Amino acid sequence: MSRPWVLHVDLDQFIAAVEVLRRPELAGRPVVVGGRGDPTERGVVATASYEARQLGVGSAMPLRTAARKCPDAVFLPVDGPAYEAASAVVMDTLRALDAVVEVLGWDEAFLGVDTDDPEALAHEVQRAVLEATGLHCSVGIGDNKLRAKLATDFGKPQGVFRLTEENWYDVMADRPTDALWGIGRKTAKRLAGLGITTVRELALTDPGRLADELGPTMGPWYRRLARGVDTSPVEGTPWVARSHSRETTFQQDLTDPQRMEEEVRRLARQVVEDLRLEGRPAVRVAVKIRFAPFDTHTRSLTLEAPTSDVGPVEEAAARLLRRLGLDRPVRLLGVRAEMADPAEG
Repeated sequence: MSRPWVLHVDLDQFIAAVEVLRRPELAGRPVVVGGRGDPTERGVVATASYEARQLGVGSAMPLRTAARKCPDAVFLPVDGPAYEAASAVVMDTLRALDAVVEVLGWDEAFLGVDTDDPEALAHEVQRAVLEATGLHCSVGIGDNKLRAKLATDFGKPQGVFRLTEENWYDVMADRPTDALWGIGRKTAKRLAGLGITTVRELALTDPGRLADELGPTMGPWYRRLARGVDTSPVEGTPWVARSHSRETTFQQDLTDPQRMEEEVRRLARQVVEDLRLEGRPAVRVAVKIRFAPFDTHTRSLTLEAPTSDVGPVEEAAARLLRRLGLDRPVRLLGVRAEMADPAEG
């Protein structure tokens, strides 16, 4: 009998896979994508092929560290437009199926479906994506979005896995709390401080205690995660970016505050141009700064009124930069502008 299911489609090593499609001679070799593709420069890993990951290379790792771990890797620059184009074909392929599609980003989406054989449908999804793009994907099957999302990791790469209420505790109970979608390292550390280290322990914790320790909203919510509870629907509305950002990693640390402000204003102008292309105003501005060697801070503020003008965004970015303090060498600066909802703008 047909019943509702959620499928989570996650493209395997997406960025690296797109690069290998363009350069078939790289198949089977360790590939690292990041920065300008030069491991002698400052920059971080955007993604690494499975071959590179097996040698210890991971996302957000400095390129120089990746080169030490994997000296034989092929390093390539980030090519955003190529990944966007490949992603668009994947999402169009998914929309051609009889499903509600909720896009989560370049390389993943939820599908809301009615079927009596979710595994067969998952394999159909894999075949359709592969035929349309040459890319492989893994598919998680769940009775809600949370379980489908977590199921995908058990099927990687190129596999299918089902996680439902029936097998939830068999699969998840003894895993650490940060194995849950929505719990990161910081929260896991706070939970560990309360003597809660596994999904089972969190699921059995009194919700009143969690509310007292972690807040009346978040505490009980973490317990619901540990029980696999999720009532959010698969939304078929088109995915739209919530913000645009630009950042620069400097090959030599900046020490002059005036130069720092010039760079932040330049980045702000680039971000405003990105906003104008979408026709959506900025409502909030954030500045990211990374002091040498790797101490990162972010500050943000809400603008007095939504705007697509350069002036207010530039001034907000410069003001935030000054708040962060400019008495230490700086290796990275970034500016992000959050946009008004399309329905409001």
